[in-house]
Amino acid sequence: MPAMVARRSGVVVHVTSIQSRLPLPEATTAYAAAKAALSTYSKSLAREVSPHGVRVVRVSPGWIETEAAIELARRLGDESGGGMEEGRRRIMESLGGIPIGRPSSPEEVASLIAFLASDRAASITGTEHIIDGGTIPTV
Repeated sequence: MPAMVARRSGVVVHVTSIQSRLPLPEATTAYAAAKAALSTYSKSLAREVSPHGVRVVRVSPGWIETEAAIELARRLGDESGGGMEEGRRRIMESLGGIPIGRPSSPEEVASLIAFLASDRAASITGTEHIIDGGTIPTV
């Protein structure tokens, strides 16, 4: 009977961003480049450690309605005289639109991460999971 090999187990979740695919040159080039580098590192790490029982996955959020995002929308709306909803519209427009018509919530992103880190996702590794309301079209 072959010897049993003890395997380490664990999950590494890298939070990247759709900005790695959709940089906004007027505002986020450095951020987008950093997230693209993290994505490349994550892919390489997955190939290296997955055979040893360590899963590596990427979560790439789009616009998430955090407190800072709400403040940005409020500020943009105030600048144009249109209020918070006008600011939200301007942000969504700068991203090329969000088909579901709203940003994602932090809780939605956290739920995806919790699933990917759980035993229910035990065969998922080396993958990217985009949570952006449809901003980046997929094939």
